[in-house]
Amino acid sequence: MSDERIERVEERVAWLEHHVTQQDRAMLELAQRLDRVVRELTRLRERSAGAGAAGDAGGAEAAEERPPHY
Repeated sequence: MSDERIERVEERVAWLEHHVTQQDRAMLELAQRLDRVVRELTRLRERSAGAGAAGDAGGAEAAEERPPHY
């Protein structure tokens, strides 16, 4: 192989390595964000279930009541 061709191959390999590193960082960030979203969703579901259990006594009346903006 000529020196010029080897240099082009090395440049492409370097670019690909850089690109893979960037993708790894992005995937790690997305995985961390997804973990935070899942934790928040779990908390909201638990809070909603707790509020629903506490409001079961007046649940039918509350469902029929009009919202305050009407």
